[in-house]
Amino acid sequence: MNKPASDHIPQEAFDWYDEYAHGMMDRRTFMKKLGSLAVLGYSMATLTTALLPNYVLAEQVSFNDDDIKATYQTFSSPSGHGKGQGYFVEPANIAGRRPVILVIHENRGLNPYIKDVARRLAKAGFIAFAPDALYPLGGYPGNDDEGRAMQRSMDREKIQNDFLAAAKFLKSHPRSNNKLGAVGFCFGGYIVNYLAGIDSTLLNAGVPFYGTPATKELRKNIKAPLMIQLGELDKRVNASWPEYETDLKVHNVPYQMHMYQGAHHGFHNDSTSRYDKDSAELAWQRTLAFFTHSLV
Repeated sequence: MNKPASDHIPQEAFDWYDEYAHGMMDRRTFMKKLGSLAVLGYSMATLTTALLPNYVLAEQVSFNDDDIKATYQTFSSPSGHGKGQGYFVEPANIAGRRPVILVIHENRGLNPYIKDVARRLAKAGFIAFAPDALYPLGGYPGNDDEGRAMQRSMDREKIQNDFLAAAKFLKSHPRSNNKLGAVGFCFGGYIVNYLAGIDSTLLNAGVPFYGTPATKELRKNIKAPLMIQLGELDKRVNASWPEYETDLKVHNVPYQMHMYQGAHHGFHNDSTSRYDKDSAELAWQRTLAFFTHSLV
C-alpha cells in the first residue's frame, strides 16, 4: 500500500491537524476547515486519507519477526496510577544484558506505530519497553481520537510518574546493562526531556522528537546527553527551542540538535502524509548511532 502523497496539500491543512491533534481545535472545527479547501479542488476523502493515520502503513518490523521476542510486562507505579503496563521487546538471538530504551508514545496511547518503533529498536539489538499511559483506563482503544480524549482526561502528573516508574523498572530489569536511553515523539518527546530533568542519574541518553522542554526549574538537573530532533515546519514546538537551547548551554548539558528541512511535526510517523521518508530515515540512523555510542 502506498503512503498518501502530501506534496500538494496546503500547509494550513497540516497546521490545522496539528492544532486538532493537540487539543487546540475540536474535531468539528477541524473538519469544517478542511471542508473550506473544497473550493480549491481538494476532496474531503483525499484530505482525511492524507492527514489521519493509517497504521497498516507503519509496520516495518513484524510482531512475529524471528529476530525479536515481544511480550507485555507490568510494573509498579505507587506515585502514579498504582500499576502500569508496557510492550517489552527484546532481541531473540542475543543473550545476556543489553542496553535498554524506553519508547514513549504521543498524546494518544500506545498505538501500532509506537509498538513498531519498539520492535525496530529490538531488531537493532536493544531491549525496548513502550508503556501505555492509557493502561489504567483499559489501554489504547484502537483509534487516535478516542485515545487522545482518554489521555486528556487523565491526571498529567500521574502520567508523568507512571513513565518515571517505567524508566526505573526498565533500568533495573534483569536483562538491563544498567544503561538507559529514552526516545519519545511529541508528548513523548516532552517526557524524555522531563525524565532527563526530574532525575539526573536516570537517563544515560535521550532523544526527544519534536517535544517541548521540561519546566525551567528542572532543566538545571539535566546531565544526560540529548539529541534533539525537530522539523522545520513545526512552528509550535520550534518556538520553544531557543530558550531551551540557552538553558542547556548555561547548564553545560551535552546536546546536539538536528533540524530537518521541509519536515512537519510528526515527520517520523510513517502512518500519515506528514511522514518525510528521507528525514525520518536519517533521524533514525542518527538515533541508533547515538544510542550505540552512549549505551553500549
